[in-house]
Amino acid sequence: MPQIRVAVSGAAGRMGRAAIRAIAREGDMRLVAALGRQQHVGRDAGEVAGIGALALPITADLSTVLGASPDVLVEPGAPAAEHARAALERGVRPVIGSTGIPPADIEGLRVLAAQRRLGAVIAPNFAIGAVLMMEFARIAARYMPHVEIIEQHHDRKRDAPSGTAVKTAQLIAEARGAAPPPAVKEEEMLAGARGGLAEGVRVHSVRLPGLGAHQEVILGGPGQTLVIRHNSHTEESFMPGLLLAVRRVGTLDGLAYGLEHLLGLR
Repeated sequence: MPQIRVAVSGAAGRMGRAAIRAIAREGDMRLVAALGRQQHVGRDAGEVAGIGALALPITADLSTVLGASPDVLVEPGAPAAEHARAALERGVRPVIGSTGIPPADIEGLRVLAAQRRLGAVIAPNFAIGAVLMMEFARIAARYMPHVEIIEQHHDRKRDAPSGTAVKTAQLIAEARGAAPPPAVKEEEMLAGARGGLAEGVRVHSVRLPGLGAHQEVILGGPGQTLVIRHNSHTEESFMPGLLLAVRRVGTLDGLAYGLEHLLGLR
């Protein structure tokens, strides 16, 4: 069986290093290129990832990476839409784990992937447990429509709310319809105290050192609450889902938004 040729962007970052470690262990995958910031150019991607030399130097040039003829570009970093667009134009399938991509950019990638008949995956969260948490929240919201989301991340995360929280809110809104009216006329004594609204769902974001990636979906009903919580403590929690996406993206002929489509949940 031919190996899947994989390029990793953000190779010196936390997610990039974890991706390189995971992909290097897989017999059906081969790392062929690594993209990183200028200060890491020339360093061996395997040594940066802590697994020893792979004879794979990090480059800062996307054209060089795409010129290595990867089948898949793993993109966990901030310039996800830009890199994914360039990849699709070169016939390379992007697997994107970056969050905070504007809806217009997602739609543009959807159109481009369909035009090229190439698979692409955008996963707000690669942790399979997080995907199940979102799915359970979608099911529960049909019966308990009063819902709020609290998401907590480390203080290096730039976007708020997280892509996972936004995706969860979208699924809840699709399942329950319009949000039920509040029991009283609310008055915020401090602006933002009630969080932000995503698809009619209240979302509260916490950013603190010491946190990993955590989300609670709290559903309330007469005399009861239901709390669905997921915790990611290390980057390794995202690797089974990422590897699944790398293997499955070649079977798609368009964009899949959300890992649930690869898990058979939809």
